[in-house]
Amino acid sequence: MTFLARLRAAVAERGALCVGIDPHPALLEAWGLPGSDAPALERFGRAVVDASAGRVAVVKPQVALFEAHGAAGFAALERVLADARDAGLLVIADAKRGDIGSTNAGYAAAWLTPGSSLEADALTVSPYLGAGALTGLLETAERSGKAVFALAATSNPEAASLQLARTADGRSVAAAVAAAVAERNARTGAGHGLVIGATIDRARYGLEPDAAMPVLAPGFGAQGARLADLRELFPTDALVLASASRSILQAGEAGLVAAIEAARAELPA
Repeated sequence: MTFLARLRAAVAERGALCVGIDPHPALLEAWGLPGSDAPALERFGRAVVDASAGRVAVVKPQVALFEAHGAAGFAALERVLADARDAGLLVIADAKRGDIGSTNAGYAAAWLTPGSSLEADALTVSPYLGAGALTGLLETAERSGKAVFALAATSNPEAASLQLARTADGRSVAAAVAAAVAERNARTGAGHGLVIGATIDRARYGLEPDAAMPVLAPGFGAQGARLADLRELFPTDALVLASASRSILQAGEAGLVAAIEAARAELPA
């Protein structure tokens, strides 16, 4: 089964909310967990998975916040990923990998290969060494019913000069990335997606996602976009994962379930 088919089924059953697993030091502190203690990452991540199981379709661990703790952080992430798989959650590893050749093959082996200790269902990737350089990653993902989400239009202001730059045919670079992903999906049906910030002006970038190309949309909650406005922010036929992290995680371990349920209720049906 392709990633797209699995994602559609999961969203139809449990909705479009994607819960971020972001163990920021300030959140760990607020939870009463020491920020420099790798076991705290594991407790944090596994608690988010437990609260998300059966309630949402997708979780998104922020890899950098585990990686900051070295080998112990990756060990904690491995256990969080295993819990998520066991709970039937789809996992998007937010690692933003992207290189060329054998380096991309290494990333694919780590994140998109069944049986890997870091196995995820999808991986965020940077296409800004050229979308074609991601071919090996895409092929590995497709062989296992997995996918990638390519950064297209992100909300950080530093990205605009690159993502809005114009190609020879007049499209923005972001739109060219989207076209490359769409062309790949048309040939494979895999359901590779785009990362499009919920707070950006899509028309300015020339981005019109559709049901065949999922969108991972960060920016809801603490970053300013309202979950209730999802259908005003994106085309009604688009398959959009509304990603929320801090607005849920700040509820603390005891408040996670209620915060997730409140976020789900805010999303339009």
